[in-house]
Amino acid sequence: MRIVLEDFSQDEEIRALQASSKRMGGIATFLGCARDFSEGREVSEIRFDSYDRMALPEMQKLRQEAIERFALIDARIVHRLGVVKAGDSIVFIAAGAEHRAPALEACRWIIDALKERVPIWKKEITPQGEAWVTPHP
Repeated sequence: MRIVLEDFSQDEEIRALQASSKRMGGIATFLGCARDFSEGREVSEIRFDSYDRMALPEMQKLRQEAIERFALIDARIVHRLGVVKAGDSIVFIAAGAEHRAPALEACRWIIDALKERVPIWKKEITPQGEAWVTPHP
């Protein structure tokens, strides 16, 4: 689990996941990207902030819960903080299991749970000004 201020390599994250076990028959990934349009407005950038003392521990809990709930072999979660330009990566999730179905189900569950439980906030910067985004669209 990592929270980073700069872009990250999806390939490195997948390689690290694969290196954790040769039992994985399926790896599913989710990549969340910054859009340039939201709620009818152009978006030039997004600013992410978090409650640091709680965000990473909660991400670690999500990972462990996903491993147990979906019988995963391993999982990785990376989320950016700070300024993210339109088109850049925001969040990456990779889930590895013996078969594809649990890996795919886990990816969806992790991103949904992350948005609900991890204290990371998003502010969109538009020509009309700045606006905090509702955490659970």
